[in-house]
Amino acid sequence: MTKSEIIEVLSHWNFWNRDLEAGKLRKEYVEKLFQFLHLDKIVCLTGIRRSGKSTLLRQLAQKLIQQGIDRNRLLIVNLEEPAFENGDLSLLQNIYQAFLEIIKPKEKPYLFLDEIQNIEKWEKFVRSLQEKKEAYILITGSSSKLLSQELASLLTGRRLSLEILPLTFSEFLHFQGIEIKEEKDFLLQSLRIKRFFREYMEWGGFPEVVLTKEEEFKRRILLSYYEDILTRDIVVRFRVKNLEKLKSLAYFYLTNISSPISFRKISRFIKLSVETVRRFSSHIETAGLIFFIKRFSFSVKEQENSPRKVYSVDPGLSNCVGFRFSSNLGRLMENLVALRLRKQQIEDPSVEVYYWKDTTGKKEIDFLLKKGTHIKRILQVAWNIEDPQTKEREVTSLIKALEKFNLKEGIIITEDKEGEEKIKEKRISFHPLWKWLLEKQII
Repeated sequence: MTKSEIIEVLSHWNFWNRDLEAGKLRKEYVEKLFQFLHLDKIVCLTGIRRSGKSTLLRQLAQKLIQQGIDRNRLLIVNLEEPAFENGDLSLLQNIYQAFLEIIKPKEKPYLFLDEIQNIEKWEKFVRSLQEKKEAYILITGSSSKLLSQELASLLTGRRLSLEILPLTFSEFLHFQGIEIKEEKDFLLQSLRIKRFFREYMEWGGFPEVVLTKEEEFKRRILLSYYEDILTRDIVVRFRVKNLEKLKSLAYFYLTNISSPISFRKISRFIKLSVETVRRFSSHIETAGLIFFIKRFSFSVKEQENSPRKVYSVDPGLSNCVGFRFSSNLGRLMENLVALRLRKQQIEDPSVEVYYWKDTTGKKEIDFLLKKGTHIKRILQVAWNIEDPQTKEREVTSLIKALEKFNLKEGIIITEDKEGEEKIKEKRISFHPLWKWLLEKQII
């Protein structure tokens, strides 16, 4: 491609001579990215495909322009653009040179490279610019693990990473035109919020899905995401040959969310070696489709050898791939709590999240939050806490854990029960899930 042809392709993605549509603002992410960018480090934006990374680049570009930055200093490169297909390191160099020669930024440019994992040896180009402090650099990719491994070859301390998840419930409500700023907003809009919560549980938080009204189209979009993630982010990227077994494993995980899993047991179930199950599981996790939570133990060896609980990055994916929404509300509820805790870990990387079982294996806690050397909070999840047997089981396990870790207070997240009880000198708080998801501080 000539330099003029390159600029013609890039003009569709850039703000040089016009404003571009940037969708509903995800203010929290944009503010953080703005701060990161001006620390003069490589900003690495990761997350599952279609979680909104490309849109965030446009929103960040808008903010920079609003702050008085000359729009000719901005270069957004979409490396999934068909014209750049099968590009290599020289393509990146040619794109950058075309930008410098034709657009002619007068000051240090802002370079946004979208879906960078599509270019082999991209890190050489990025490292060269970073070492010369030639540009403010932001890269995005759908493979968090791969990017972190490749970035490890860069100079220590030269990067900052941020993972983008599908919409939180708070962001989902923002997309629906509902803002929760103070307690009275809960009271005045509780019926609407609960109605939208049910929709969020069923269809999840991928931005395009949220903005689509027809349920049939929502389903089609989610299934297309699922296929793209499997083929483009796993099969092609990792050169997986056994596609059917990979699909069987991904399907197993998405239909068994909030459940403890053992690689050894799965290997017998889908007839794959334990090592292959472990490797495929890592690929599926790297692509952002699922994540695991380990069992808490003071022994690292025991943590590694114990079953892990698996969660989907988005409830809509689980519901579309084969999960029965109406009969699995409890597991979906737990998955939503896990997602909110994952978001908390992104905001504060010092937070660690586990589940816990006592030595007998009879008492279990869904979530244990650790920060530094201290257990900070214990959370139990129960959809129907009004059932006496369910309440007895959940409260007994919670009390056991509070005594074990010398905590005074525990939380049970429920469908709709709210209140507080004191049992055995321990304070038990009941929080409706829809309301707990909107709390700004959860630890």
